[in-house]
Amino acid sequence: MIKGSCKNHLLRFVVLAMLTLLGTSKLSAQDVYRSLRQTWLKEAEALKPVLSETVKRPLNLVQLVKDQHAFQGWKAENAASVNDFYNTSIKKQNTVILDFGEHMTGYFSFSLASLSGTPDAPVRFKLTFAEVPAEIATPYDPYKGELSRAWLQDETITVMDIPTTVRISRRMACRYVKIELVGSSQYFDFKISDVKFTAVNSAKTIPPALARSTSSMIKNIDSIGLKTLKECMQTVYEDGPKRDRRLWIGDLYLESLANAYSFKNHDLTKRCLLLLAGLSDPDGKLVGTILESPTPHPQVGQHLLDYSLLYNVTLKEYLTQTNDLETANSLWPVAKKQIEIVKTLINKNGMMDYKRASKEWWLFFDWKDGLDKEVSLQGITIFALKQTYDLAKLLNRETEVKDIPAIITSMIKAAKQNLYDPKLGLFVSGPQKQLSYASQIWMVLAGVTNATESKNALTKIARMPNALKPGGPYLYHYYVEALIKTGMQMEAKDLIVSYWGGMLSKGADTFWEVYDPADEMVSPYKFAPINSYCHAWSCTPVYFIRKYPKIFQ
Repeated sequence: MIKGSCKNHLLRFVVLAMLTLLGTSKLSAQDVYRSLRQTWLKEAEALKPVLSETVKRPLNLVQLVKDQHAFQGWKAENAASVNDFYNTSIKKQNTVILDFGEHMTGYFSFSLASLSGTPDAPVRFKLTFAEVPAEIATPYDPYKGELSRAWLQDETITVMDIPTTVRISRRMACRYVKIELVGSSQYFDFKISDVKFTAVNSAKTIPPALARSTSSMIKNIDSIGLKTLKECMQTVYEDGPKRDRRLWIGDLYLESLANAYSFKNHDLTKRCLLLLAGLSDPDGKLVGTILESPTPHPQVGQHLLDYSLLYNVTLKEYLTQTNDLETANSLWPVAKKQIEIVKTLINKNGMMDYKRASKEWWLFFDWKDGLDKEVSLQGITIFALKQTYDLAKLLNRETEVKDIPAIITSMIKAAKQNLYDPKLGLFVSGPQKQLSYASQIWMVLAGVTNATESKNALTKIARMPNALKPGGPYLYHYYVEALIKTGMQMEAKDLIVSYWGGMLSKGADTFWEVYDPADEMVSPYKFAPINSYCHAWSCTPVYFIRKYPKIFQ
């Protein structure tokens, strides 16, 4: 028999359990993808690739030298051979910087052996892994960046026994490794040997060579773009292998475009589309980013409206490349739901409710302070509506979204009436009538303007020194796309050569997350070393060069 407070506790437990069960049932009933979610996640798990491994060895020891002409003011110069390093006491060298000659993503290891005396105490090292020289040369502390200090790739390790082999468990992304001896006994001496880096990725094939007539600059840009993409192709398309090491919809779209014309690992694209669908919110809203460890899960609350719309575009491109009707039909409810969601933000006059969208969503578009995104939002919505309707036609489902053509017509008319300045021949955004490249780009890609108007807009904005320029490679991709759409082929080629070629001329062996030719220290996070210097969204010259050989090859 249960007495007194024990009985009351049990009663409360039963009531709480019933309420929890009812709540769970209600949540399950509200899950718009309830019957599909587990199938998507199981399919995604089955597509998880086994990573290829390649052992890389350091080429040289280098020293860092200040150089005002080098990227961020630092360059690496050869200082000694690796053999000299191996054959010399690490206590005598104390600090060395190894150069592997290329960017790598993977795992670092080295061996320790005694030279004299008996190892009678632990030894301690500080290791710093860097994608660019300035990442080593810049002091990290006191840390003033806006992202976690832990993203910076410096590790202090203590080795208890010698001889031994040390393997760093954290996956690193780097070209340079700085080794500092910070603690050892005076009674024995030792050396480092067999330094290696086990590089990993999921790119299995070798893309075909470009035409012989291709310029050396374009070939080099393509090569660096391929390397950038390859480094980011892990068990998902990562945004950057150093940071954030996760799947973002915006990066997925651009990576999948480049992949379609190079490595053709369409299963990786499929896996990412399935993961995003399976880990979406119960109301059907896509989460902008997915983390894989310890098990795949969304970053709660990260809702980017422009990224959600690009999911539909990515799915349509995937279907076009693979003719995988089964997967496209399976994921169609997700694409359809994103359109249903965005329709709630379209006013009766055809204008997006920018104020409400800005309040309820993160509107990204570009890393650019001060960018007004009203025009861009109108443009990308029209663009995505068109792409979604094309997807529906490929699936013979256009009757399910039969209102889209009328919505597009209404939105285009509203854009011309409310956002276009006919005297300037440009789109102006927000109450300050801001002139930006982003506004013109998205109106052109949306097809709001005719061919003549589009060409005039892109030509005029480029002649306005005070117009807000793109902040990084992400928006520069869409700028190139808009130029090609408008028939400005030489301008598109010149842009790739000047912008991505600019990174190349400054020593890039992979393309960077952000790059402003006028400010090499620019960082969305207020600290340049935490920028990603191998970033997925900057790989798309590969897509342009290979899709449009008549322009670029």
